[in-house]
Amino acid sequence: LSTVLGGGSLLLFVAFLIAGPFTIIRFDASEGQVLVWNGFLSLLFFIQHSGMMRATFRNWLASAIPRHYYPATYSIASGIVLTMMVLLWQTSQTVLFRIQGPLQVLPRAISLLAIAGFIWGALALRTFDTFGRIPIVVHLRGKQLRPPDFVLRGPYLWVRHPLYFCMLVLIWSTPNMASDRLLLIVLWTFWIVLGSYLEEKDAVAEFGERYRDYQKTVPMLLPWRGPAGRALRCP
Repeated sequence: LSTVLGGGSLLLFVAFLIAGPFTIIRFDASEGQVLVWNGFLSLLFFIQHSGMMRATFRNWLASAIPRHYYPATYSIASGIVLTMMVLLWQTSQTVLFRIQGPLQVLPRAISLLAIAGFIWGALALRTFDTFGRIPIVVHLRGKQLRPPDFVLRGPYLWVRHPLYFCMLVLIWSTPNMASDRLLLIVLWTFWIVLGSYLEEKDAVAEFGERYRDYQKTVPMLLPWRGPAGRALRCP
């Protein structure tokens, strides 16, 4: 269920970003109401996604479900809310600009590069488990879950949050800019940057001084230094 809902919602969101909204229910609303509604949908996802990651919420939920089910529960909840946001998103009639002709290929190519970068970042983790399957499998086998590794390879040599960077590139690369897409860009960029800072606090608490050295050497979201993380690798 986690794989279907979590993975399906991610594919749906990527298609939404590249192909544009495919709203299943269209409201008879003004331009302002459309933007307020879309902002509400985004905020709902932000609250769910970031709120369920906080330690206080995880500790509270542990009293209701076993901890090895928590990552999958998180994936299911995220999948439901993200799918709802994509399917209920309302399009705006105000077009700010539209790239026409052969130049349309450029933002599409950038989108494909962002998807390839996202896959590269996931593969670099080796134990990428966004759907929470590993804790369940480990529990069913009667084993103990190993603590997460500190990854210092692939795109993580270039930027501390390569998956977020690729998502930002994907959000920004569009040939058609309407006011609802601009709203999405502004809100989601702010949320991704804020979420990166919040995750940094958790990473410092988990990995300590090693992660602080990583922060000083490798940029957080924009890989402007090149593979600077090589300097942190053990000889």
